[in-house]
Amino acid sequence: MKSSNSRPSRVATNPFVHELKFTIPQAIQIGLMSVTVFPVRLLLVASLMLLAWPFAFVASLGRSDFVVEPPSWWMSAIDLCLRVIMRAMWFCGGFHWIKVKGQRAAPTEVPILAVAPHSSYFDAIPVTLTMCSIVGKLESRSIPVWGTLISYVRPVFVFRSDQDSRRKTVEEIKRRALSGGAWPQIMIFPEGTCTNRSGLILFKPGAFIPGLPVQPVVLRYPNALDTISWTWQGPGAFKLLWLTLCQPHNPLEIEYLPVYTPSDAERGDPALFANNVRKLMARALQLPLTDLSFDDREISLSRGPLRIHDYSGLLEFNRLACRLRPRAGRTDKVLEEQARRARKLQADGLSAEDFAQFLDLPLTDTLARVHSLFDQRGDGLIDARLYVIALSTAHRPSQSLETLKLAFEMYENEETGDVLRRDLAAILEIMLGVKNVELSSLFSSLKGPHRATITYDELCHFIEHHPSFVEDYLNFENHPRHRPKSNGRHKDD
Repeated sequence: MKSSNSRPSRVATNPFVHELKFTIPQAIQIGLMSVTVFPVRLLLVASLMLLAWPFAFVASLGRSDFVVEPPSWWMSAIDLCLRVIMRAMWFCGGFHWIKVKGQRAAPTEVPILAVAPHSSYFDAIPVTLTMCSIVGKLESRSIPVWGTLISYVRPVFVFRSDQDSRRKTVEEIKRRALSGGAWPQIMIFPEGTCTNRSGLILFKPGAFIPGLPVQPVVLRYPNALDTISWTWQGPGAFKLLWLTLCQPHNPLEIEYLPVYTPSDAERGDPALFANNVRKLMARALQLPLTDLSFDDREISLSRGPLRIHDYSGLLEFNRLACRLRPRAGRTDKVLEEQARRARKLQADGLSAEDFAQFLDLPLTDTLARVHSLFDQRGDGLIDARLYVIALSTAHRPSQSLETLKLAFEMYENEETGDVLRRDLAAILEIMLGVKNVELSSLFSSLKGPHRATITYDELCHFIEHHPSFVEDYLNFENHPRHRPKSNGRHKDD
């Protein structure tokens, strides 16, 4: 599968992965703090959170989710008490001095604050300092104690079980943003998920759809050991809490950048608006832009014996494929039906028009771009089987053996059940996201260097007994064994 020249061939650092490595002095410090300071800090943090709960509970009684009550002295008093208690809680957790740069704009001037990078539940600190509203999932409301504190800041809840949730969330953000400052400011983390702060991933457009001025806010945790980042692959929430409370001091910098007023073009194109704000924030943070999004995490974190080695091409394919058909329409049943039809075609080349007919879709620019990704020979014809393999890999990236089985069903000889050596190479190139797969070591190990075919059962049995199958028995461009090994250390370690 070919990649567009406009995209990088590889992503240098996966933002959804965080590895922690300790020096001997750091390990000794954590051991000592664990039996001395950590229990005291944990008790104080828990006590202050419990102390804040009744204030938030009383303030939330009988309050509407759709109407803002006029300000009153007693609500102002509760708000002040909560700010003091929460600041004391973070102080006890080791966030002794929080450096704030710049000036936060008034709600009447800027209804939305765009905050990045989003890397941890400790990003709640600027929320508790300002008592801004946030966008959060509905399930968080049911968390004991913390759920009441979240409800106090009048969040925009996302109903994930509701298929129309995204539209309703955007409408609610827009309604509040256009209230002229009647509602509290909304603090939105436009990345939509936590990363390791190695770069800024793509922003979701929700904060930028209203087309109103936004104030970018950047967060920095300049600690020597990164115990903050809570990513999809890495230390869990409780381990990070323990390690963070074992640090003598946890520095945090919050910087309010100048208000960003969108141009006419940006008002009409939220994606352009979001990307321009992202570029501005990346410059302030001195971080690179990462061409990944929340929806790309499963592909970039694929696991299994045939995990994706270079996911840049598959990410490009997946974004285009999602434009053709939403993810909801990509099921195992649909894949099996397309595989059955592709098997009948065998190696018959499909033009763009034929490919549109194969998918039962109109021929659009997007469909033509998907078609071009599989035009290996440059003759305007593609093998539909390669498209189905790519679709299955993108749909279930960590179930590589299921995709391999589907591929064998399309390529295998009906009588013998085996596939040709060159066909297996083509299958693996798509599944691994690599080029020029060479299988000599594999077939030599199967005691048949001159064999031309292999069955699914043979290959699965071999993979089962050789967990490092890809690294040890395949060869391709940019193979791991051909590149110098990095130490795998995170930038903040």
